[in-house]
Amino acid sequence: METLRLERDGPVGWLWLNRPEKLNSFTLEMWRELAELGEKLAGDDELRALVVIGEGRAFSSGIDTSVFTATERTDFRDASSRHPDPVVATVLRTQDAYTWLEEAPFATIAAVRGYALGAGLQLALACDLRVVAEGTKLGLLELKYGILPDLGGTQRLPRLVGPGKAKELIFTGTQIDAAEALRIGIAERVVADADLQREAGELAARIAGQPPLAVRGVKRAVDAASTVPVREGLVVEAEAQAVCLQSDDMREAITAFVEQRPPRYRAR
Repeated sequence: METLRLERDGPVGWLWLNRPEKLNSFTLEMWRELAELGEKLAGDDELRALVVIGEGRAFSSGIDTSVFTATERTDFRDASSRHPDPVVATVLRTQDAYTWLEEAPFATIAAVRGYALGAGLQLALACDLRVVAEGTKLGLLELKYGILPDLGGTQRLPRLVGPGKAKELIFTGTQIDAAEALRIGIAERVVADADLQREAGELAARIAGQPPLAVRGVKRAVDAASTVPVREGLVVEAEAQAVCLQSDDMREAITAFVEQRPPRYRAR
């Protein structure tokens, strides 16, 4: 990969946005590599948590302006178009570069510092959790370019902060700080900049030590809570629990508790 770097520390992965000289601003190649990586990691049974972090002093400053003049823009179109309008099809395909983080069978954590603007913030919103360093600026600035946040921003931000606050932030292009991000629900934790990598790593390691089938079920059930009626969500919850109740992991959890030792989960 030219614009990303993947590292592994046991069951924890570290996905680095690797264009520090451009504040990790997004290019077409970056989206392509993200989408391809998501397809590969979806079948990785050993990966239990993934931290997404920016190399250098920024998570991501947004879209590289070269995207607006790129001649190969249509090359990123899904070959089996999901929409008759080729522009819509291209946007849908680009969204896949982020959506896999939300749908992954493992936990995803955005470790955010410096700037998370536009496409950068939308990437963080696609993750399950966000740890934000003090001094970070966050915002969706797309309207200044005559466009809207089309990489999931209009869908994921309202689920965190409510529709009114989401519209206010997008309409005005307001940049908020880490404290405000925590207050309104975008960030789960705010930490000192010097502690960001350690704090995110410890959170990822703690989650990676949990039973993976249960983590997977929790992701599906909690995400369903914001999109379906309660009774339908209860079915998702029950289906996930049925998998856990019949799993080797549950038996291992009980055995490890009785034997007073750390459990060894195998995701089955």
